[in-house]
Amino acid sequence: MIEMMRSRINAILRHFYKQSTWNYRLCSTVPQTTDDRDPAPLFFDQHVQELLFTLTRINYEKIFSKHIDGKPLKNAQYKFMTDKELQEARSQIIVKAKNRIQMPPVIKMRVDKCEILSKDPALQGFETSNFIFTDISFGTNNRKRLIVVRDTNGTLRHANNDERHRMNQIYFPIEGREIHTPEMFNNPYLSDLLDRKEFEFVLDRACLQFELDDPNYHRVTKDVYSYINKFKKFDALRSTRHFGPLAFYLVWNDDIHSLLMDVIESGNIEEAGALIRLYHLVYPEIESAKEPIEDDVELIKTYARLNSPNRYELTCAIEKYEKLEEEKQEIDIGIKKAHGLIKE
Repeated sequence: MIEMMRSRINAILRHFYKQSTWNYRLCSTVPQTTDDRDPAPLFFDQHVQELLFTLTRINYEKIFSKHIDGKPLKNAQYKFMTDKELQEARSQIIVKAKNRIQMPPVIKMRVDKCEILSKDPALQGFETSNFIFTDISFGTNNRKRLIVVRDTNGTLRHANNDERHRMNQIYFPIEGREIHTPEMFNNPYLSDLLDRKEFEFVLDRACLQFELDDPNYHRVTKDVYSYINKFKKFDALRSTRHFGPLAFYLVWNDDIHSLLMDVIESGNIEEAGALIRLYHLVYPEIESAKEPIEDDVELIKTYARLNSPNRYELTCAIEKYEKLEEEKQEIDIGIKKAHGLIKE
């Protein structure tokens, strides 16, 4: 008897699920502002990925430094190697380093919509709590899993994002992910973590706790990226898997000046060129993007002259860089002359 009722309920739910058109309403009680643009196609572009990889800047000591992840540290191993074996080991390290800084994808934030399947006012008042029906079939994608809710007012609807998250985590738990949002992602705890410069820890934890299109994930990453940009703490995320999304966020929101100044002042002119080329891919209609320029310095000067909101500061920075490069060349020539490597 129970099996017959269960089969009947599943048949009814699947009938509603297959309907092509439903009326729907927004279920979230918190107003959300979404960007109509979808960053995913651009973010996954091969050229964009190469530019973001350049901006990330590989630092092997930082990439392979110990992380606070609760796992025991492995003892160091020392080996005698031939030149060939050493070269092979270095090649493997490069591959491992690239895997470690593989960037979390940047995708559009989803809208929390609850599609109504039916309204049955006759059921109103029979229960004080909602009923949630979940298809727990194995092999079904959690994002597409059939989950419906019977409200106390008799309305049968699809589950909202929070309800889907809780049901998926109950029936198909992901290790390290909690059913309810941890308090660390809410203020004042989040602000305290940012003041302590725990940026990588917060972002790693957010990637585990939330789906990448979850409004909470977008909120947390935005808070972290904005804090880093405001206080110019770019080195805290450099050579991590989160630096690429940080740079992409700043470009996407037309706020690259602080990062551009940071890479120029540190002498990484190739990264400055990569940042402006990325900016041109996102905003191809601007004046400085109309003519391709290969030389990084000339590219920066053109951007500063035509499109930079802080033209004077950026121009001074690039002039200072050029002056330092000239002085380095003069010193290098002087050293070579002193050692007789070049003639007077």
